[in-house]
Amino acid sequence: MNHKQTFRVLLLSFLSCLLCTMAMGQSTGRVSGTVVDKATQQPLAGVSVTHSGGKSTVTDSNGLFRITGIALQTCSIEYSAVGYKTQTLFNIVINAGNENNYTVELEQNITALNEVVVKTNKRTVKAATLETPLSVQRLTTEEIKSNPGGNFDISKVIQTLPGVGGGQSGGGFRNDIIIRGGAPNENVFYLDGIEIPVINHFQTQGSSGGPQGILNVSFIEDVKLSSSAFDARYDNAMSSVFQFKQKNGNPNKLQGNFRLSATEVAATIEGPLSRNKKTTFLASARRSYLELLFSAIDLPIRPNYWDFQTKITHQLNKKTTISFIGIGAIDEFKFAPVKKATPEKLYVLNSNPIINQWNYTFGLTLKRLLKNGFLNMALSRNSFENDIEQFEDNQLQLPGQRTLLYNANETENKFRIDVNKNRQGWKISYGAMLQFVEYDNSTFSVIRKEVKDSTGGVVQPAVIVNFKSPLKNFWKMGAFAQVSKRFFNNRLGVSAGLRTDMNTFTGDGMNGLQTLSPRVSVSYVVADKWTVNGSLGRYYKIAPYTILGFADNNGNAVNKNSQYLRSDHYTAGVEYLPGDNLRFTVEGFYKDYGHVPVSVRDGISLSNLGSDFSVLGNEAVVTNGKGRAYGFEVFIQKKLTRRFFGILSLTGYRSEYSNRNDKFIASSWDNRYLLSITWGYKFPRNWELGLKFRYQGGAPYTPFDETASRLNYLSRGQGVMDYNRLNAVRLNAFNAGDVRIDKKWNLKKMTFDLFLDVTNWYGAKNIAAPSYTFKRTADNTGFVTTNGLPVKGDGSNAVPVFLKNDDISITPTIGLIIEF
Repeated sequence: MNHKQTFRVLLLSFLSCLLCTMAMGQSTGRVSGTVVDKATQQPLAGVSVTHSGGKSTVTDSNGLFRITGIALQTCSIEYSAVGYKTQTLFNIVINAGNENNYTVELEQNITALNEVVVKTNKRTVKAATLETPLSVQRLTTEEIKSNPGGNFDISKVIQTLPGVGGGQSGGGFRNDIIIRGGAPNENVFYLDGIEIPVINHFQTQGSSGGPQGILNVSFIEDVKLSSSAFDARYDNAMSSVFQFKQKNGNPNKLQGNFRLSATEVAATIEGPLSRNKKTTFLASARRSYLELLFSAIDLPIRPNYWDFQTKITHQLNKKTTISFIGIGAIDEFKFAPVKKATPEKLYVLNSNPIINQWNYTFGLTLKRLLKNGFLNMALSRNSFENDIEQFEDNQLQLPGQRTLLYNANETENKFRIDVNKNRQGWKISYGAMLQFVEYDNSTFSVIRKEVKDSTGGVVQPAVIVNFKSPLKNFWKMGAFAQVSKRFFNNRLGVSAGLRTDMNTFTGDGMNGLQTLSPRVSVSYVVADKWTVNGSLGRYYKIAPYTILGFADNNGNAVNKNSQYLRSDHYTAGVEYLPGDNLRFTVEGFYKDYGHVPVSVRDGISLSNLGSDFSVLGNEAVVTNGKGRAYGFEVFIQKKLTRRFFGILSLTGYRSEYSNRNDKFIASSWDNRYLLSITWGYKFPRNWELGLKFRYQGGAPYTPFDETASRLNYLSRGQGVMDYNRLNAVRLNAFNAGDVRIDKKWNLKKMTFDLFLDVTNWYGAKNIAAPSYTFKRTADNTGFVTTNGLPVKGDGSNAVPVFLKNDDISITPTIGLIIEF
């Protein structure tokens, strides 16, 4: 069955389900939450909470509110109080199954004098802050859930934002998050203030990408992306900071949801754990059944994963709240024989490794309210186990033909503390972090197998890496301070920060002066609705543990003198807010990189790598590389009002890194142009339609070294790149359209959501770099040779061919969500 036939079958199934569904009784919904002062985190009493349908209430002495008897429809909720900016939450879906619960932070009002009058009700769509006045975007949980082609995967949905690319080909199956031309390992991720290094299943160690996100969207209240002007509290941020804000468990009732789709099944439950409602919980588990799907369509790969997530929140007293969060995953990637062999299937079988991974992050956070401010503390532990194995023949798996055996574990034990104060209009924050790192790595890798000619002469000597890392345990520490204030009748906002980071392993790691990273940002309200913003800053990132822990075959740490990667950001932009639900931004940016790791063996910048299933950085490097990325962004966001919402983001940029000869070359992420348009409409009777269009300019790629590829194909299962021609060829541009249709039914205490999500619905080609292989016989049981004899070990009598990767991939998903 081809893709079009599959699409028709699923579409007919979807329509049949609709026709067979019984009419369901209507009920009413509820919404509840807490309102606090953003600066001090103190609960706010007397806040007016107004539902767009007319119902309203006010918060009690603890900042709590609850509205019941709400019509089952999409609405907005407005929060207003004397002395505070009015804030509106858009696209709130009220249904019979789950009660929405929100934590809302209100900012104190700004009174602007003279000719500039800041209408605070026009600022509810704004995502910026005084510390980060530009290069910041925010998505709510409903925007993530309803995103066409997103499949509830946060890592995919954020690719609709400006400056965010999805890897080289654009339409691939991986979540390689490329921000403004930076490498995929330049991003950091925080979940309720706790850093989570692994957010994808089958994540590339040393990088951050993988085929499927781990985070459960049912836990998320909103996601904030900062691509510059980083708050000084965040270490290792080079291209972006992702802040995932989780909701608290519902204190009023036990509720949950069950989600079934074409690839996975997931369940989430939440509710109170105490009668006084001071303790709440969320818990979820998800299981994929991709191995069943791939078996049915006769693909040789068998990916399989589990993930788990939990949050428990307890209010000790009016001033102190503690939370426990946990997230983890188990991943297995193996192979199976194919029923009907093709050159493409057999290539996949031997060009990829066998992967077994598990990871977890858990931790405790404490928030303590202080006079004119608050204190945060976080104690956490995260661990990542990565076992990779590969053979010349991944089906036979003969020990004598093993080409890769890799076992590594990264564990971090972290303590963070920060104090946040407001004094006479000054916002002051300062804090520190301490980490104890445990690392272990055992590597056996055949880079080049010894190859002999027909006379027994060695035409290629063996190159084998075989070591156990001498890097065991070491400490990392850092400290920061940030000061912010508004001047000139609140027209001018200024924020300045300073950070330093150190470690006990690298040669100059304890010299905090070498990693001093100052940053400053300014914003100026030039007129009502118009703001001009700018920032500049220096940021540092320690090398991945795979680089620090690499050793030669004698066990000597060869990268001990690696320096911190440095990036200087220069950003300026304009923001226009014509209404409380519409936002326009235009920005220009320039990033200058220094101390970039360069491969000793291949002579290329490691910032070009990290988008495959190997390991990034497990080799000797020198940190003398350079890089630069520059461009512009245009962003338009329309929050949902009167049934319609939409996002348009356009980015034009260049991304380049130097090789060992100090020459700048277009990076692997130099797509030049990114365009994303997302549109949604909510029809009567709980029908929803979402459309998305994606365009990504063609990325450069490196051609094969045909001589080396011929010599090594039989042992490697793939070709060898010619890094003397790094990124010398460019792919064609990629474009695709996604569509999503939802229909909801409400019972008295349950909601059913039946959805159809089709990725690349109009069948555009997803063009990726070609693959090198040898021509196979008609029955695909061997290789064609020039002399009719068995293929030689050096490949001299084989017939090299290139497999095109330009398939049309239409991916329909039909699923059901039950909320109860």
